Amino acid sequence: QVQMLESGGGLVQAGGSLRLSCAASGRTFTSGSMAWFRQAPGKEREFVAHITGIVGITYYVDSVKGRFTISRDNAKNTVYLQMNNLKPEDTAVYSCAARTGSNGKYDYWGQGTQVTVSS
Repeated sequence: QVQMLESGGGLVQAGGSLRLSCAASGRTFTSGSMAWFRQAPGKEREFVAHITGIVGITYYVDSVKGRFTISRDNAKNTVYLQMNNLKPEDTAVYSCAARTGSNGKYDYWGQGTQVTVSS
């Protein structure tokens, strides 16, 4: 049974930082991509960032480039999202996802963690 559990969300003022973690269990994703998505109130789910397995290539949505950093620790089967200089528009439920390959749809999802940024 595969489970993915996010943590690290919370309340922060604009300009602050948070670090999200997502620990996967039941399966390793060393050779596959892991990613972060977010869903703001009244909005559809949006891709934020991903990181590939064997090489560690990263990709970010334009709105977070230069502020967010995705990383992974394969020994811990965990993906992280370091979020700096947070803005109110970053407020959303952040979910992690994983897939067994470097492309395609994500097969496994976490339940999400709330990030709220106040002005």
